[in-house]
Amino acid sequence: MITTPLCALLGIEHPILNASMAGTATGELAAAVSEAGGFGMIGGTNAGGAEWLREQIRIAKSLTARPFGVGFISAFPDTEELARVALDEGVAAINHSFADPTPFVAATHAAGAKLFVQVQTLALAITAAHAGADVLLAQGGEAGGHAGALGTFALLPAVVDAVAPIPVVAAGGIADGRGLAAALLLGAQGAWMGTRFVTSHEWGGSSWEQEAVLAATSDDTVQTRLYDVIGERPFPAENPDRMLRNAFIDRWTGRESEIPAHRDELKAEIAAGNERADLAVAGVSAGVAAGLITSARPAGDIVRSIVQEAEDLLRERPRTLLS
Repeated sequence: MITTPLCALLGIEHPILNASMAGTATGELAAAVSEAGGFGMIGGTNAGGAEWLREQIRIAKSLTARPFGVGFISAFPDTEELARVALDEGVAAINHSFADPTPFVAATHAAGAKLFVQVQTLALAITAAHAGADVLLAQGGEAGGHAGALGTFALLPAVVDAVAPIPVVAAGGIADGRGLAAALLLGAQGAWMGTRFVTSHEWGGSSWEQEAVLAATSDDTVQTRLYDVIGERPFPAENPDRMLRNAFIDRWTGRESEIPAHRDELKAEIAAGNERADLAVAGVSAGVAAGLITSARPAGDIVRSIVQEAEDLLRERPRTLLS
């Protein structure tokens, strides 16, 4: 069985974590991942606010006695309130992304929770380590949703070297046992997967988004800030959203300076596109790893199959390479 110090730190069997996708990584998904031996995460930043988050945490507790956590888009203004809810509910870990984690460290540790910090550069990793992070998530630009520009398998070993002995988890472009095995060989102690769990039965988003991800190839995504700029969402400019490319993105890329004059009509166009599930307009976040996924499956099966594939590779592949 694959085990790393991260497994002992978190009290889990397998070094797999689902990404805390905002509003769609539900209590049901987190519980399913944890029940399978991984570490489940709820996406705490959501349209339903504190009551939705409290409900999802309690759903997870009703489905598993194993540890799980909650993650936040920490650049959003309600993060402090939501993080307090999660800590009051006694989750095992909190993840902060896209903001300086320093203001959240003391409260997280005082509550007995582990502090995860997602980083997209070496400088951010060093800052998070100095702030007191217990686990770092080295996120490459291959990741679905908001990410940086650096490649996962170049950023990862640099972060591992810089922050040792703090455990580092690889994020971005990983969807199978090959990715997990490669990340472990580069020094990661686990893998954080979003797009793979978008195609789980327990994912909380819409079926048409899930079907679009399943139909995508690795060539079908693009990083863009269009939907952030139109919606005036407070993501850092250096962290664009990796999405499935569509006609709306093609039409407005390079015309960002025109958006303020058309913002209201563009918001209405996007809302209408979402309502009618129009993939030419609606924004669907997905990583490059979408091209590695062929079917929707229960989250527990995903965890177990990835671990088994990685174990088989780590046992057998070296025999074919070393004489």
